[in-house]
Amino acid sequence: MTETDNKIHLVSLGCARNLVDSELMLGQLVGKGHDITVDPVDADVIIVNTCSFIDSAVDESIDTILELAQNKTSGNCRRLIVTGCLPERFREKIAESMPEVDFFLGTGAYHRIVDAVEKNPGENRFPCILTSPESAPFQNSDALRVRTSPYTAYVKIAEGCNKKCTFCMIPKLRGGLRSRNDSDIVAEVLLLKESGINEITLVAQDTTCYGIDLVSTKRLDYLLESLAAVSDGIWLRMLYGHPESINDRMVKTVAEHSNICSYFDIPIQHADNSVLKRMGRRYTSDYLKRLFDKIRSSVPDASIRTTAMVGFPGETDKDFQTLLEFIEEMRFDHLGVFTYSDSDELLSHRLSDHVDHSVAEERYNRLMSCQADISLENNRKHIDRVCKVLVESGPVNGHYIGRTSFQAPEVDGITFIRSDEVEKGSFVMVKITDAFEYDLTGVPV
Repeated sequence: MTETDNKIHLVSLGCARNLVDSELMLGQLVGKGHDITVDPVDADVIIVNTCSFIDSAVDESIDTILELAQNKTSGNCRRLIVTGCLPERFREKIAESMPEVDFFLGTGAYHRIVDAVEKNPGENRFPCILTSPESAPFQNSDALRVRTSPYTAYVKIAEGCNKKCTFCMIPKLRGGLRSRNDSDIVAEVLLLKESGINEITLVAQDTTCYGIDLVSTKRLDYLLESLAAVSDGIWLRMLYGHPESINDRMVKTVAEHSNICSYFDIPIQHADNSVLKRMGRRYTSDYLKRLFDKIRSSVPDASIRTTAMVGFPGETDKDFQTLLEFIEEMRFDHLGVFTYSDSDELLSHRLSDHVDHSVAEERYNRLMSCQADISLENNRKHIDRVCKVLVESGPVNGHYIGRTSFQAPEVDGITFIRSDEVEKGSFVMVKITDAFEYDLTGVPV
């Protein structure tokens, strides 16, 4: 293949952290003269950045790869590259089982994407690059990045995780916690703001543990203070916190800065103490209640999102009832629920009394039904209020689509704006006129 003028099509699967990696890979390729195409039929090179955190993500990754591989016979594709968590998890075995793929790059090899695109397969071909995830360099603040949204951006502040949750393989896929230098993060946020971004979401596997691995004492509260000082006029928010690492200083920092969204994403995973212990989560239900009470008393307009898992090995009907009652009591603004996904690579695989899938699904449906009622009740409280909304798309049938500060991109609901004309990418004051289980509707004022 020639070193320039290849048309590249990239599919990014999984979480926002993966999306950052995808945007940076595209930036490297554009910097070397390659072009981006949204149509895989036109692509000379197709890249699939995969997720393999749970079984459904593995299935989605494999299905996507096989579907796109058809373009090697029916389209222009001459090279298919798979990156990310799937090759990191299954390593050389994946290459043996998927001959359709020309190169595999693990999570420690994103910076080698140009080599994978340009290297002649006939010369020292390397089907797999599986260097240690912890050896991968962080991107520079000014690294070229092909953004997938013109108005919002994710900024990765750390990689990996030091926690030992029994159900999670992220430390295996991404290595231990590595925090970026705070000055580099500030510089990146400044550049994004100057480029027209109006919302920046900080992400990591364990966002609230930022900085504990650094020699300095600069933690997340210090980083937030620094970012708030250079981000006037735009929104800052965080995803993927951890109950154990949220301290009073961080909560106080959010309360003191109007440009930091009063939005707390804190996955609890469960609320029964025995289940939490088997999960390797070192807190109790009482600790969680005190934490959420503290947040709500310190930040009265706080919006709290959490995640819970059902069907974990050993979860009894009584354990699930404890979780259900906890959700009913806490009245979370947003809740994500997923069923336990087993693998013999997990410590939890060796636990006794695995829960039947049908039972886990029934518990999932009950918890989601409960949360739907809570969400509707919470959303109805916004009716007749005026909220600041970031306009993202439209118009379609007289409606634009945007989000309030208490609706995070991609994971929460949206706000429909009934208007003939509002400027996309702008902030608009919207009076909420109706509410649904997850979404809101309003008119500009």
